[in-house]
Amino acid sequence: MRQLGDAASSTGRTVHGAAVEALAQRIVNGTYGEGETLSAPELMAELDLSQTVLREAIKVLTTKGLLGTRQEHGAVVRPRDEWNLLDADVLRWKLAAGPSSDFFADVLELRRSIEPAAAALAAERRTDDDLAALNAALSAMAATDSDAVLLVRADASFHTAMLIASNNRFYAQMYRVIVPVIIQRDRAVHANGASEHPYAAHAAVVEAVRDRDVDGAYMAMLELLDMSARDHP
Repeated sequence: MRQLGDAASSTGRTVHGAAVEALAQRIVNGTYGEGETLSAPELMAELDLSQTVLREAIKVLTTKGLLGTRQEHGAVVRPRDEWNLLDADVLRWKLAAGPSSDFFADVLELRRSIEPAAAALAAERRTDDDLAALNAALSAMAATDSDAVLLVRADASFHTAMLIASNNRFYAQMYRVIVPVIIQRDRAVHANGASEHPYAAHAAVVEAVRDRDVDGAYMAMLELLDMSARDHP
């Protein structure tokens, strides 16, 4: 069996980081089920970990909501609805494990509550630098008729730029949650063949933002999200 010390040396990660990754992946993919108590001696033997490294890895996953502790029982896997999905690592692990369709539906509901409002604020507050970033993303999107990888990248850049253009510090941070999901969904959409090229719908949002049309930006972003839902039901 390949042990964590070997994995760490080949990837450049520390043994501590590799332990966190290994435990998290097993929790997220269901190897360790909800409510299951993790046996420290077994983990130390199986993963070739010291007690100190294992203890620190458990602390990290506890702060992220994947594990809890019970007195005299050790670390216990917490229910999935208690995991901190706003944490970048937890979201990455969740996406890597292959989230269910209802996960994407939940994210779409989140996006519908945030991105239209962010676009409306962008129409009111955008700067020349904000417009330049949005136009750059649009230009990249226009040049990606047959390159799905570049199209996914351009779409991610667009939504990041729009959230930042809201000039709301909380909306601007939401790219950490929204963009990784967009990338995963877009890969699936373009692999299966999207029903229409997304440039026009994105351009409509930028036009409204450029014209400082607050209501128009809000509605154009809603239509863009509706198109996304149609392409990936």
